Amino acid sequence: MLLEAVYHRPKQTWSFAYDPETIHLRLRAKKDDLTEVFALVGDKYAWEATSELVPMKIFTSDGMFDYWECAVRPPYRRLTYGFLLRKDSEEIWMTEDDFLATRPENQKRLFEFPFLNAVDIFSPPEWAKDAIFYQIFPERFANGDTSNDPEGTEPWGGKPERGNFFGGDLQGVIDHLDHIAGLGVNAIYFTPIFQATTNHKYDTEDYMQVDPQFGDAETVKKLVAACHSRGIRVVLDAVFNHSGRTFGPFVDVLKNGAASRYKDWFHVRKFPIAVDGDYAGYDTFAFEPMMPKLNTENPEVKDYLLNVARYWIEEIGIDGWRLDVANEVDHSFWRDFRKTVKAANPEAYILGEIWHESSPWLAGDQFDAVMNYPFTEAVLDFFVRERTDAEQFANAIGKQLSRYPLQASEVTFNLLDSHDTPRLLTHCNGDKKKMKLTAIVQFTFMGAPCIYYGDEVGMEGGDDPDCRKCMEWNPAKQDKDLHAFYRKLISVRKANPELRRGAITFLEAEPGEARLAYERNHEGDKTVVLLNSSMIEQNFRLPVTESHWLDLWTGKSVSAAGGNLEINLPPLGFALLKTSIKGK
Repeated sequence: MLLEAVYHRPKQTWSFAYDPETIHLRLRAKKDDLTEVFALVGDKYAWEATSELVPMKIFTSDGMFDYWECAVRPPYRRLTYGFLLRKDSEEIWMTEDDFLATRPENQKRLFEFPFLNAVDIFSPPEWAKDAIFYQIFPERFANGDTSNDPEGTEPWGGKPERGNFFGGDLQGVIDHLDHIAGLGVNAIYFTPIFQATTNHKYDTEDYMQVDPQFGDAETVKKLVAACHSRGIRVVLDAVFNHSGRTFGPFVDVLKNGAASRYKDWFHVRKFPIAVDGDYAGYDTFAFEPMMPKLNTENPEVKDYLLNVARYWIEEIGIDGWRLDVANEVDHSFWRDFRKTVKAANPEAYILGEIWHESSPWLAGDQFDAVMNYPFTEAVLDFFVRERTDAEQFANAIGKQLSRYPLQASEVTFNLLDSHDTPRLLTHCNGDKKKMKLTAIVQFTFMGAPCIYYGDEVGMEGGDDPDCRKCMEWNPAKQDKDLHAFYRKLISVRKANPELRRGAITFLEAEPGEARLAYERNHEGDKTVVLLNSSMIEQNFRLPVTESHWLDLWTGKSVSAAGGNLEINLPPLGFALLKTSIKGK
């Protein structure tokens, strides 16, 4: 066995409390190297009476490694542990310090999970496991109140530009909530609604005021109440990395320079500040002079922003925050942010915008979830761009699942497009069958799927600003087949818990192939997802122990003959086959 590839460390994603009674242990090994792995576990104060070997299983793999896992319930909430590694007849014991040929005699040399303290358990809101999000860019969703249209508002449906306005507002959202609820959606994520100068509102002018072109605080209360009455949660966008150039404190710094009482609210390098592209003068978001970076280490800035976070939850009733450019803000601020938000509403959802591996933010002290762009890229690379084969797709997914504790993966925000990317149908070059395949993966995967407004009626759009077109409300121009597809897909996901929770196991993902099969299994219910990403018919033949299956999409019964589940799928076809193994 290749011991150089074996890895474990206490805490983080390798040793974590899943609930008040259960600790998950993980170990990495070279792919296909070990035949068996056991965790040697016990209580350090009662080792002889409590020690035992617990079998581990591979919960995921990537291109290089297998990741073994087991769940342990220590009787006294303390856990001392090591590992037994087997490759056929070869045995090696792993301690905290070494690899041994014989069982370790001194448990003090093993790993420790010192105590399962309830306050340390990472507990995202339970509702997020079942959430189905709908993302709204308010300026482009619907114009429900023409009296608040900004000057120069253009006719609805025109060409989106970086600086133009079409009058979308929150009343427009209220007017069309039946459309959203009719899809089966139970959560909405809004891009910023606070007072700002742009159409996207990421240049905040006043964090305590709704932008007048969208409405006011009473409009938001009305919107939140209308959503809640339909079982829909509301998540707002918080831009705490930077403000806008018209933010009062920054205006004061522009006016008074080094004499401003707000000079330490920002990262200023020299005075006077120039806002015409002199990037050396102060830090900004992405070299945007109109978006000065906030100094979240400053106590006054921190108090101000934490009050903002608290106000919109306590006074308006929102259900969570999406955090813009979250990885550029200091960890200390986010730890205090979590304490503030969870004190206001323990079930609030905290979602960070991070496009890369995000484990430093997912240890239970900062975010509940991140926007799962690695998932996005894996899906697009395989199903749309055709850059990878089935094995590479499974490896990419396996690597992503290995990075986070289970509870983070269960509530991660799974998107395929957004206001920052080309639309999904455009990614698919207008091929709606490909679009549907990607959506099948999104809605049968662990985490919370999100639909970008208008995708469900066939809207297209390239990079920003083209992806921010006005919502298509003309029934004659809406794709009714696509709308029906999303409604049915959401219904299937909501009716089958294994598609939202439980393990995911790849059953077929071969190199050079475009056909893919994986299983979702939860408390005795199992669904096998079959996908043909090629332009030719594909035959699937999977060994199974169950004989009776139901196609969740067509409602037809499917029988497995001779211990094999066999089915032919047309080009870009799919099947969702369910069986119950309860009581077996």
